[in-house]
Amino acid sequence: MTHADFLSAPFPLPQELEGDLTGPARFMNRELSWLGFNWRVLEEAENPRVPLLERLRFVSISATNLDEFYTVRVAGLREMVNEGVSTPAIDGLTSAEQLVLINDNARELLARQQEIFATLTEEMAKEGIFICTRAELTAADKALLHEVFLEQVFPVLSPLAIDPAHPFPFIPNTGHALALELESTREKRKLQALLPIPAQIARFVALPAAEGQVRFLPLEELLLEHLPSLFPGFHLKGACGFRVLRDSDLEVEDEAEDLVREFETALKRRRRGEVVRLTVSADAPARLLKMIQRELHVCETETVEISGTLGLSDLSELVLEERPDLLWPSFSPRIPERVTDHEGDIFAAIRQKDMLLHHPYETFDMVVRFLQQAARDPDVVAIKQTLYRTSRDSPIVEALCEAAEEGKSVTALVELKARFDEAANIRQSRRLERAGAHVVYGFLNLKTHAKISTVVRREGAKLVTYTHYGTGNYHPITARIYTDLSLFTCDAALGRDATKVFNYLSGYVEPDKLENLAISPLSLKQRLLDMIQAEAEHARAGRPAQIWAKMNSLIEPEVIDALYAASQAGVEISLVIRGICGLRPGVKGLSETIRVKSIVGRFLEHSRIVCFGNGSGLPHKKARVFISSADWMGRNLSRRVETLVEINNPTVKAQITSQIMAANMADTAQSWVMDASGRFVRKELPEGTFSFNCHRFFMENPSLSGRGSAGASDVPKLTHTED
Repeated sequence: MTHADFLSAPFPLPQELEGDLTGPARFMNRELSWLGFNWRVLEEAENPRVPLLERLRFVSISATNLDEFYTVRVAGLREMVNEGVSTPAIDGLTSAEQLVLINDNARELLARQQEIFATLTEEMAKEGIFICTRAELTAADKALLHEVFLEQVFPVLSPLAIDPAHPFPFIPNTGHALALELESTREKRKLQALLPIPAQIARFVALPAAEGQVRFLPLEELLLEHLPSLFPGFHLKGACGFRVLRDSDLEVEDEAEDLVREFETALKRRRRGEVVRLTVSADAPARLLKMIQRELHVCETETVEISGTLGLSDLSELVLEERPDLLWPSFSPRIPERVTDHEGDIFAAIRQKDMLLHHPYETFDMVVRFLQQAARDPDVVAIKQTLYRTSRDSPIVEALCEAAEEGKSVTALVELKARFDEAANIRQSRRLERAGAHVVYGFLNLKTHAKISTVVRREGAKLVTYTHYGTGNYHPITARIYTDLSLFTCDAALGRDATKVFNYLSGYVEPDKLENLAISPLSLKQRLLDMIQAEAEHARAGRPAQIWAKMNSLIEPEVIDALYAASQAGVEISLVIRGICGLRPGVKGLSETIRVKSIVGRFLEHSRIVCFGNGSGLPHKKARVFISSADWMGRNLSRRVETLVEINNPTVKAQITSQIMAANMADTAQSWVMDASGRFVRKELPEGTFSFNCHRFFMENPSLSGRGSAGASDVPKLTHTED
């Protein structure tokens, strides 16, 4: 048994913590906690149990995460420093202090990414996958590349001289370019130039290779190889690559009359945001580096020299589907047997009883089918849908358009403030409007992050509301790798609650009473605080008192303080938090009965669940169980529209407590346990030792609520087979 097994292992002995436990020392810093999560992502690239190309994917994910962190979070801190804001975060650090710590940590992270990539490159070569340099090109390679360059690259290149007549060009966010020092062969005239690397072309160019092998050349190497044709009469004296990250936060006018038009304008402003980080090749000529820094208005602290490859986010291109031996074994999500029992009629399956699907282990296609069937069902009269993020060619949007064109009443709440998906959501909203749907955009000052869909169906003399509540986005692509929950119900109270939320979003009128739902910013936070307090009362009365919770981030100070108070009352609290955690677990006198783990593995943990023992411990049929769209952060509880849905169906409740949460608690293979200092540690088990993997458990075993006539006899509460 390891300390990562929260299902069976006892709580560890508490640790002493220096400092005032009533002050900021009781909290962890949000930004540093997030960087810690990205370190855990990167460390999966070193995990020998992960297939080779999946390890490469983890490097790419870590790089992409860090890019977004700088363009949003670091950009925000820079702006606060520039405006003279000195108010400290909950942990006591000012914005300026945080920036220093972030930059130091990020530099180490960037260096480590390069080291790991270099190791992976060697391992890939042993498997016949080669990333080549110009020096390794053969005559045959050069002949092929000449054709590739002329036909696929040259037409989109824009070589640019830098002089008084040719000012420094705009380099967009994540833009990558070569800076060049050139000299004319005849006049010995010096020339500085830029060669932006087009984002529209694949970063890695395929080369001829022997059977069973693949070879690639980075695009920047191809450009350097063909410089003579881009700058005829000049030869290269020095060169470096550089890449920029820009402030990508959006500012929208509070009184905008046309919200869509205002967002379109804001998106254009974002493209030209200030540079927040410059990465440059470590061997950059001094004159070129100074010129780049001057023209981009970047100082030394915002410049990072990279010994290796810039833009590691592009490594995702090298995760080759044609090498399944180096990828995770293929996995096909299950179709709930209950839907099959009803010959695919999802409404009939829901009428039988509530159904909870656990994605990606159970197919997200059921959510799509729910809306497709509604669009084509002559008895369906109305559909309402929230859309925060979805795919480019979304089958969800397609089904809503089809329903509107069939004459059904369709209302779509499209959130324009979904970061980095704003432009896509504008396109989707216009498509829906053309089809005849009623599109609303919710609140200007609140993001609508709730995941709700309702279908109103005429059945005999009455109208029945079928409702879907989700913890994740209506996005078929991310649903293949994000773990999320989908609750399907025709419970009348939950249907009325959903309708009231939609009325709130479209009419701005607060619901007078919600029967089984709490929503932020109105009641969700208080419901959580009340439930935590109730569990503390159970502990004081000598009854079993436990809380299990799972989320992406925990940083809201009132909620953290409530958990501390509950722990001091004797409540045993076990938390599965993927990313940011501002709470310090296992601190003597503060949080002795709180423990925290982070699960990082094949799938991205994304579902939000909270279970309260309710005087009976966990798991137990008397427990109170909730699923939610909200993390426990200030933005989710105060500045977004979110849902917290109580689960009353006994089968669904058992599925969540005895399967989903129990497996997360029992996981030891992918779990990092947090200590009082904020460090997450994953204990390495001896070779050959069995380690429970919750992702594998879910892939191997059916879930409870969707079984239908197949019966529940083979549905384990918690079981697993050894390798």
